[in-house]
Amino acid sequence: MPTLFTRIIQGELPGRFVWKDELCVAFLSIEPLRPGHTLVVPRREIDHWIDVPDELHGHIAQVSKRLGHALQAAFRPAKVGVMIAGLEVRHVHWHLIPIHELGDLNFARADKQAKAADLDAAAESIRRHLG
Repeated sequence: MPTLFTRIIQGELPGRFVWKDELCVAFLSIEPLRPGHTLVVPRREIDHWIDVPDELHGHIAQVSKRLGHALQAAFRPAKVGVMIAGLEVRHVHWHLIPIHELGDLNFARADKQAKAADLDAAAESIRRHLG
């Protein structure tokens, strides 16, 4: 059965995409920890990050770095945090999160009522800063 992320990638479920290439995609979290919280997801379903082939891992790291620069420019955080957790969806994904303090990485603080207009504006700002 396809993962939730595969269904988003295939267009079965909506996603606010900010990046697409042949190996991975990036879209906004629907329950962001901070505005601009972006997920970088390989197209291939892989459960655990340690199982990601080196070449794909390198590609995702490069895409994450490029997106990190866009997040830094768009949201002006102290840092752009990166987290790979993978418990909530069994499809490896990198969380890129504009942060001001360590507590900004606490999933208990996720905005479960994020407004569509705010998510759309964040996605547009990231795309604009990607150039």
